[in-house]
Amino acid sequence: MTFTQSLLCAGAIAFALPAWAEISVSDAYARVSTAMSTSGAAFLAIHNSGPEEDRLIDVKSAIAARTELHTHKADANGMMQMLHVPEGFPIPAGGLHLLERGGDHVMFMGLQQRLAHGDTVHLTLVFEKAGEIEIDVPVDLERGTVSVTGAQMQTMQGAPEGMAPQHQHQN
Repeated sequence: MTFTQSLLCAGAIAFALPAWAEISVSDAYARVSTAMSTSGAAFLAIHNSGPEEDRLIDVKSAIAARTELHTHKADANGMMQMLHVPEGFPIPAGGLHLLERGGDHVMFMGLQQRLAHGDTVHLTLVFEKAGEIEIDVPVDLERGTVSVTGAQMQTMQGAPEGMAPQHQHQN
């Protein structure tokens, strides 16, 4: 095989490899509603700077008997309910998906210990393409909500201003 043939073969192999999502997580925090709560939630911003959509398909934590992906949805009477989302959440290519209060979030049910301000919760985020990403999430009982408008969400390519990525993962 000549050098040119080797180079062409290597180029063909490179083009045959899939383009993976490049996932980073920022602005993560967890909270409980009271000191005696048996449930809690985590919120974060997931950025995908890659050329392909990915999907958050699961979340794991030893802090609770069950850790699930949840969302809020209005029922026929306009009452909000929390629902488990077993199919997970899409993370658009070159985009952002927020897990936030009143929307999509990580839900802890059957907390194994009390969570106090300043504690840390270890989470494993499981993505369809990027695999598992482990993060440590601070418990912040004083935190307000993050305000990102729909226009910002559609145009973001990297981390939002003031939200430096805490963890990056590339496959």
